[in-house]
Amino acid sequence: MKLHELAPAEGSKKAVKRIGRGPASGQGKTAGKGQKGQKSRSGYSRRPGFEGGQMPLQRRLPKRGFNNIFASEYAIVNVSDLEKRFEDGATVDAQSLIESGLIKKALDGIKVLGKGEITKALTVKADKFSETAKTKIEAAGGKVEVL
Repeated sequence: MKLHELAPAEGSKKAVKRIGRGPASGQGKTAGKGQKGQKSRSGYSRRPGFEGGQMPLQRRLPKRGFNNIFASEYAIVNVSDLEKRFEDGATVDAQSLIESGLIKKALDGIKVLGKGEITKALTVKADKFSETAKTKIEAAGGKVEVL
């Protein structure tokens, strides 16, 4: 095969529809835009959510709640999850929690909550602890380290 013999596969190349280029194309005169009106003008575009002058859905529905963009979002872990995933005497930190699959990412920090029971002596390093989580971990012989 030579360079001048190269050709695209049959049917893979299609001619561009040249709108408004004479009667032979079948798209001449109004170029498929109909007669007059805003939509037939060049440069026309409507904003997202426009419903032809009808009151748009985002304005018909009532506003609800408030989203605090400055709030800290913590990855939450319960002591019962630590009981299931870690061996006695293990050190639990952000990296080990991600590796064990308990959390996907650390977000703004990790908070340990006191739901469930714990019997293993773990050293838990996290940004925040609830009072019940702290007492349960220490009662089981573990240590709590606030980062």
